[in-house]
Amino acid sequence: SPSIAVNIVRDSGKVTTVVATPGQGPDRPQEVSYTDIKVIGNGSFGVVYQARLIDSQEMVAIKKVLQDKRFKNRELQIMRKLDHCNIVRLRYFFYSSGEKKDEVYLNLVLDFVPETVYRVARHFNKSKTTIPIIYVKVYMYQLFRSLAYIHSQGVCHRDIKPQNLLVDPDTAILKLCDFGSAKQLIRGEPNVSYICSRYYRAPELIFGATDYTSNIDIWSLRQPNARLPNGRELPQLFNFSPVGELN
Repeated sequence: SPSIAVNIVRDSGKVTTVVATPGQGPDRPQEVSYTDIKVIGNGSFGVVYQARLIDSQEMVAIKKVLQDKRFKNRELQIMRKLDHCNIVRLRYFFYSSGEKKDEVYLNLVLDFVPETVYRVARHFNKSKTTIPIIYVKVYMYQLFRSLAYIHSQGVCHRDIKPQNLLVDPDTAILKLCDFGSAKQLIRGEPNVSYICSRYYRAPELIFGATDYTSNIDIWSLRQPNARLPNGRELPQLFNFSPVGELN
């Protein structure tokens, strides 16, 4: 049965101690304590918190989603099998109780990366400049590496967009995140077509295809009409203004 989080209040502030299972390797639950908790994101999927691990003093992100006890969580199953430098790492996971009776939440303890490609592009857009091509090259290289890896594992992300590309401004390292829509594609097995964010949705999804491949992830990187001063086209992921129609 799911382990329930236990909150412990100490003189130094609120410290939460949970029995968590490592993201990779054997299922050997252990106590994990963290503090300095604050909300950094929320949506229909749930809530994302930022916290600091007591033992290592490292910052982590904790994604909390409602768990349907009738089913295994696909995001958890996929993230436990992924191990790549350009994919956000699942450090631990644990379950906690909700306010309602029998309500259970899955908590994914992930690498914390401070920025996203979305916010980087917005920054340059506000300053009325174009994101430097060197950044585009470095980020795109890492993004293609992450996609090549998950596709080699049979996994399709199905929601490639700037908000799901985490970047560290100090190191220029990019990490692909949010596998809530991801799926292990199996030939002959139908998939839902209403998937992927609108501006990055492949044509076959728009037309209702259910037998698509991981190529839909590649479509999300397509080139729009926006151009850099040197005449090169700017990948849509780095073009802040969304494109509302097919090019």
